[in-house]
Amino acid sequence: QVQLVESGGGLVQAGGSLRLSCTASGRTFSSYTMGWFRQAPGKEREFVGAVSWRGSSTYYADSVKGRFTISRDNAKKTVYLQMNSLKPEDTAVHYCAAGWSDRATTWSEYNSWGQGTQVTVSS
Repeated sequence: QVQLVESGGGLVQAGGSLRLSCTASGRTFSSYTMGWFRQAPGKEREFVGAVSWRGSSTYYADSVKGRFTISRDNAKKTVYLQMNSLKPEDTAVHYCAAGWSDRATTWSEYNSWGQGTQVTVSS
């Protein structure tokens, strides 16, 4: 397993941008599919997007497609979530996760999780 630490959350106005980072410890980071999930109060954790182990493939939930971009730097053991055109409904704790499955979109396919970082979008 890898240990994951997210950073970059905060308070932003609607229409603004934030970039989240997730840095891993461990030697096998480059072998993992890396995903981002989020959980709003009273709601289930939902898939945001993910990037393949080489960074060649990305896929997103419909709710963020065209606004969010995931990338990774395997040399830095870091995955990023660039969030543009933020909306109040994007308010949630955002988590990064590492998993072995290709095109993993459900939380059960990931076996290592960060502690989460809060993103709050004001209207």
